[in-house]
Amino acid sequence: MNDRTHQPRVLAMIMAGGKGERLMPLTALRSKPAVPFAGKYRIVDFVLSNCLNSGILSMYVLVQYRSQSLIEHLRRAWRFSGLIQDTFITVVPPQMKARGGWYEGTADAVYQNLNLIRDFHPDLVAVFGADHVYRMDIGQMIRFHLDRRAEVTVAALPVPLHAAHGFGIVEVGRGRQEARVTGFEEKPKQPKAMPGDPERAYSSMGNYLFNTDVLLDALERDAAKPGSHDFGRAIIPRLIRTHRVMAYNFLDNAVPGLHAYEERGYWRDVGTLETYWQAHMDLLGECPIFDLRNTRWPILTDKYDGPAASLIRTSADDTLIEQSSRIVEATISRSMIGRHVTIEQGAQIEESIIMDGAVVGAKARLRRAIVDRFNVIPAGTELGFDAAKDRARYHVTKSGLVVLPRGQRDRSRPSHVG
Repeated sequence: MNDRTHQPRVLAMIMAGGKGERLMPLTALRSKPAVPFAGKYRIVDFVLSNCLNSGILSMYVLVQYRSQSLIEHLRRAWRFSGLIQDTFITVVPPQMKARGGWYEGTADAVYQNLNLIRDFHPDLVAVFGADHVYRMDIGQMIRFHLDRRAEVTVAALPVPLHAAHGFGIVEVGRGRQEARVTGFEEKPKQPKAMPGDPERAYSSMGNYLFNTDVLLDALERDAAKPGSHDFGRAIIPRLIRTHRVMAYNFLDNAVPGLHAYEERGYWRDVGTLETYWQAHMDLLGECPIFDLRNTRWPILTDKYDGPAASLIRTSADDTLIEQSSRIVEATISRSMIGRHVTIEQGAQIEESIIMDGAVVGAKARLRRAIVDRFNVIPAGTELGFDAAKDRARYHVTKSGLVVLPRGQRDRSRPSHVG
């Protein structure tokens, strides 16, 4: 890799084992990367699409908790392995051979699969999370890594200082060394501001590029001692002292096809029910700050050959409605309606997320609700209007979102909505 004109051989290790406990009850039966998003997608589709659109075609997806739903989705949606040499998306569960147990942290997950990296012989290893919503041309990050002669590059996003305590915060040098990482702290109580910008801090996106030899050596050293075995808490802070670690500013990433009205550097960790709901609201309206209608950088997922949605004497404003849904004489505003959803006469839905296969009965009223797949909401039901009544039956967040867990599958419905 000394020749900077050399096109590096890149292997992606996608970290898809997260429990997503703060997304309960949506993660009661599935891992966080497998949670449905925006009607037809799963959260994992964003990182996989970014890799594919960036020309990274060799991906291992490391799974762990409640992984069956995710595995089935990958089997259906991401079937191009074997057509071209070194083109694959392979699911990797814990092998139970390095430590004899489950993955103990993000670094341990990669450590337990060092044989996959060695067998592939990459120049660079991209270690990316699978539970964020964003678009990114990873090729631009790779060019930055090579141009700066980095050994490790951390993708970083400036965030308001008052909100930075919830992230891993990257400290960088000043002047010519402004991209050189000098410190890294997970969720500090008093985050340090960026040089020259007292109102913002550099937040790690949980996406890393490593020179392969540096990664292998760091993981072996980390495995030899007790600790968190985590990239953010252990690996990166150690490497800062001994290696050239650089911060790549995500705001410099220019993805083709973005509109002027979209938020530059849109990236969301949809790790709570509130952020998950808000990310859906960001997709709506005439000028959404994150517009899914980008044919030059598409977010890909499984194909579904169902018929078009059917709206009969229905008012729907600022709403996205997926295939096969049937809506009769309903009023819907600022909502996301999934595939094969039935909404009956007189129903009113506002600022809600209704997932695949759900049925909303006649004259039901839903406001700020998240309804997981296959739920049947009886006629006349009201959600989001009486907090005490909602809490007696459902999960209600501090902000008042009413969340219904996954319902029982109706075997008469299409198999794609498993």
